[in-house]
Amino acid sequence: MTSKHRIRQKYRIELREHDHGAAHVHLTGGGIDVLIWLETLEAEGACPLNVKTDALAWIAAHRDELMEDWKKWHA
Repeated sequence: MTSKHRIRQKYRIELREHDHGAAHVHLTGGGIDVLIWLETLEAEGACPLNVKTDALAWIAAHRDELMEDWKKWHA
């Protein structure tokens, strides 16, 4: 697991090396684990709206880098 970004010192965006399925990241922290699909930016799971908004903005801005890492680890 690699933490890619921190949000409000409580939440992390993680890319997990041994994950399965379509390319995605996890938004974790504060008792949540939300999957966010890299191709569509759709989220699966509940979290505070302001945290989700911040996470989606960061993921959208870094999607190419995240996809490269996903492909490197899941080729």
